[in-house]
Amino acid sequence: MTIIAPSSQPSHFGFFSLFFITAFSIIVIFYSANTYAKAPINSKTLQVGTYACPPFVITDDTNNYQGLSFLLWDNIATKLNLNYTVKVLPLKDLLAEVASGKLDIGLSCISITPEREEILDFSHSFYETNLAIAVKQKSHWETFTSIVFNKKLLQILAIISITAAVVGGIYYRLEHRVNDKLYSMQSRSARLVEGFILGLLFITKGPFNYYEFKTLTGRVITVLLAVFTTLFIASITAVLASSFTVVLINSDIKSPNDLDNVTTGAKQSSTSSEFLTNHSISHKTYPTVAAMLLALDNGEIEAIVDDDAILRYQIKMAKNKGNYEQLQVLPYQFEKQNYGIVLGENSPYDEEINRELLQFRKSNQWKKALTEYFKIK
Repeated sequence: MTIIAPSSQPSHFGFFSLFFITAFSIIVIFYSANTYAKAPINSKTLQVGTYACPPFVITDDTNNYQGLSFLLWDNIATKLNLNYTVKVLPLKDLLAEVASGKLDIGLSCISITPEREEILDFSHSFYETNLAIAVKQKSHWETFTSIVFNKKLLQILAIISITAAVVGGIYYRLEHRVNDKLYSMQSRSARLVEGFILGLLFITKGPFNYYEFKTLTGRVITVLLAVFTTLFIASITAVLASSFTVVLINSDIKSPNDLDNVTTGAKQSSTSSEFLTNHSISHKTYPTVAAMLLALDNGEIEAIVDDDAILRYQIKMAKNKGNYEQLQVLPYQFEKQNYGIVLGENSPYDEEINRELLQFRKSNQWKKALTEYFKIK
């Protein structure tokens, strides 16, 4: 009997079977891993932290959240089929809880900063603004006294008086003996007064007629002073206009450097407070912008620093209700602010959220909302 030993080489059928089983296993493992990675964003109920910051987060007594930030977030949550609950807490606590993983999302008017980026992640920016300064307008009497006792105005008056006395004295020495038309008073003191008035009129109204003067020297000086007084009057007018503009907006603040001279307020743990601290400007801190505005209106502080968009919106809304009629935002902006959605480090939601955020920023719904809140044209 002949015994045939089994071949040591695998059959073609066995080889292909092994190949397909291995490939199928890899596909199943990859699909399972991919499904597991994506599962939390759709199945988990996200914990969202927020705080009131009109017009970005507006709340009412029924815990109904509105505003630009929630308009954006609701759109993102709808597109990504996300479920979430909302927890209200102060900014400092909100950032800490997102960093520790107790919260998944932080949502309000939260600026993206390098310091916060060290412990947190942010979405792309969804709104850009700047820091600004708000002050309280003075009463009519305070405005009047500010004009009368304005340092620049007093300095200008002193310069005008001295210049008028010098010009009037020069013409008096040259003309008072031969020019009865300009110097008609009998006493010497009265003629000196006439000389001062002549000098005052000369430098405020411009040069007199060349033929008003009898002496050659007086006429030569008149020609020379014609150029000087033209420039002098233009300079004085510009300085007075600038000085009165500052008085009429009721503030001597031209830049953040001037905040050293006034009592200033800022929101706790905010970028405005950090800015003031970094520039060694002492200030009081308040839990909310509303608390700052109330303190400013009551005269507890003389200026507040916060985001321009927030200050303008909240003061505008208060004035619509008859409140804070004397508060105003000064036309000086500085320190750009970019608002983003706060995420924990290595958050599994960042790519999807950023994609939907950028898409929504291009929509007419977002542009219409900006127009309604800020009257952007």
